[in-house]
Amino acid sequence: MRVILITGAASGLGWAMAQHWFAAGHSLVLADIDESGLKNRAAELNNPGRVLTVTCDITRAADIHFLIDETHARFGQLDLLVNNAGITHRSPAHQTDPAVFRKVMAVDWQGPVELTLAALPMLRESTGQIICIGSMAGWMPVPGRAAYCAAKAALTQFFEVLRLELEADDIHILMAYPSFLDTPIENHALGKDGNIAKHPRSMVGGMRSAQWMAELIDTSLQQRKRWILPEPVSRFGALLWRIAPALYLRQVRKRFAGELR
Repeated sequence: MRVILITGAASGLGWAMAQHWFAAGHSLVLADIDESGLKNRAAELNNPGRVLTVTCDITRAADIHFLIDETHARFGQLDLLVNNAGITHRSPAHQTDPAVFRKVMAVDWQGPVELTLAALPMLRESTGQIICIGSMAGWMPVPGRAAYCAAKAALTQFFEVLRLELEADDIHILMAYPSFLDTPIENHALGKDGNIAKHPRSMVGGMRSAQWMAELIDTSLQQRKRWILPEPVSRFGALLWRIAPALYLRQVRKRFAGELR
């Protein structure tokens, strides 16, 4: 039995991973800013001995330390940290309030970084593992997602450096790069003024379920893979951006025309 801490656990991919690992017999720390959502999830699992819920904002240092302290007090160990909490936006960069950029960077980059550093003493004790949920948007430009692309690219670079620096501790890091998943993240995407975006999102390729991604993540973790890039269309797009950027930009202008207004 392992102790697994999942951020953004009240919905979407975080909840799918929680259900998957709970069914496998592991103990869970479910962290989210959504207090009522966490209460509902705890009631669904109905096993307070194996499930701890912590309402917290990972952009606040005090909340991060509270989360780690609560994990240690309840279980005394941490075997797997899942940096899943995230936020996105749908707005042209030149029209967007800089406060939107600050919020996206805080949730998608600064929060995972600070939480991981706070969790490292426990992960060293268990020779644990870390999962970061990135995005293919961190590998190539996507119109209307400038801050999201930047945050996910920064996430990749930080954790690839951290991977090298933690080799002596034998702490394994898995970077997952889904493209389009059927989760509520887009329902809460910020618009240029910081309110919820009203226009529908643009997509390339198909949409996968959160459950499908959770199973793939678990399999890859057991195989100690370093990266998951599950969608062929996204992999092709990332390659096209590198070898034929002009062609890539022509295609995304067509696909994401609604994001450029």
